[in-house]
Amino acid sequence: MNKEGKDLTKEAPRSPHTRVGGYVILGRTIDKCRALLWGNIGEYHFDCPLDNMLFGWKGIKGDEFKAVVERGASDDEIARWVDEHGTPKSAEEKRAWCEEMNKSNPYYNPEKRDWYIEQLQELRLDPKTTPLFDWLDADDRASYAKAA
Repeated sequence: MNKEGKDLTKEAPRSPHTRVGGYVILGRTIDKCRALLWGNIGEYHFDCPLDNMLFGWKGIKGDEFKAVVERGASDDEIARWVDEHGTPKSAEEKRAWCEEMNKSNPYYNPEKRDWYIEQLQELRLDPKTTPLFDWLDADDRASYAKAA
């Protein structure tokens, strides 16, 4: 198993904006999966709704992904596995999906609006103008600032 995973009890996973193999979310998902396998995931969750934005779009399952990570695959090997499994996607489809994910804002989903407003209150962020990824980054910074 790859021992280069982050200890998420001490530092945040990569930003969901960070692209691995051209995919947003993937670096963060890899960090959480490695931390889960090593027992240092802290307050984070693997195979969560964020991870499933990627898994669902690509048509892969969290357990399949976890098995690849567990074998010690590098980031590049994992990205190639994602490319080669599930629903085939063109480079243009990948680019368009990443752009859409970067702008995604739960405030505009009536089923998630109240939850999102509540999450952003403590950080004093405007739910109408704060995309999901920006909130996650701010939340990570705030969580580790408190711990320091």
